[in-house]
Amino acid sequence: MNRTPTADIASNQTCHPLLLSQSHAQRMPHSHVPHPDAPQGIATPFVHAALPAFGLIVVGDELLSGRRSDRHIPKMIELLTQRGLALSYVHMLGDDRPCLVRLLQQVLASGDVVMCCGGIGATPDDHTRQAAAAAAGVELVMHPVARNLIEQRMQEQAQQKGQAFDPLHPDNVQRLQMAMLPAHAHIIPNPYNRIAGFSVGHVHFFPGFPVMAHPMIAWVLDHFYARWQNMRDWSEQALIVKNASEATLTPLMESLETRWPAIRIFSLPSVDHPVHGTHIELGVKGPKQMASDAFNALRQELLNRQIPFFAA
Repeated sequence: MNRTPTADIASNQTCHPLLLSQSHAQRMPHSHVPHPDAPQGIATPFVHAALPAFGLIVVGDELLSGRRSDRHIPKMIELLTQRGLALSYVHMLGDDRPCLVRLLQQVLASGDVVMCCGGIGATPDDHTRQAAAAAAGVELVMHPVARNLIEQRMQEQAQQKGQAFDPLHPDNVQRLQMAMLPAHAHIIPNPYNRIAGFSVGHVHFFPGFPVMAHPMIAWVLDHFYARWQNMRDWSEQALIVKNASEATLTPLMESLETRWPAIRIFSLPSVDHPVHGTHIELGVKGPKQMASDAFNALRQELLNRQIPFFAA
């Protein structure tokens, strides 16, 4: 499930944007997205020179222990697919700060677009903010916009309870820790409760709560990476094959990949499907025209060999 991120050679992003020289940063200025949560707008990351890879990091001991079930992976696939994009890799790890620092150093250097869900709260088991700062080589600092948003939220909650807002109450002081973000980070608006996520270059950090994280991820995709949506030359088609083994189909799969080297043939066997029973989902994926040609050839070969199949 994991893929090691690789440097984006085309965009020459082999180091973290925060570590770029000042002169280089001046040649690649940030643009800003207007948003009511941020009076000066929200800065966008530097633009990739070519379609980037998209990755996902999911953080939390509760996922590894089974106390919670992950909902981020299928939603990330859904959000990307809706926009003509694809998920390249996933990392899932526990609340282990040194491990998280190492992983974030890797993805920050890759130039990939990575969504990181979980661990940005202010309890002792939340390590993501601190790990992001360490990975970027910067300090945690109080982000003024994030702080204002949290204070607004606390004032509203006090008003709803008919209480006076006390900014020095220990609970309120503790909540402000969620506004301690890596220096130079930019906020990501949270429409659920206005407690912001944040971006460090092309790595974006969200709460672990799906109800908060998923609209925030959609916002990032639509405001930072809209130029890459529906531009991917990629197609995937499949058939349901009955009464054939993978051993029988393997030579056919190999011959198609030899004929069209840019495509990939996939075989997904099932033994207990509630509708199709024992079968193989056999398909083609790759650049659109080549995938279409290879898929038509696959259909014809199955017909020639009198192997029954139907649409997936």
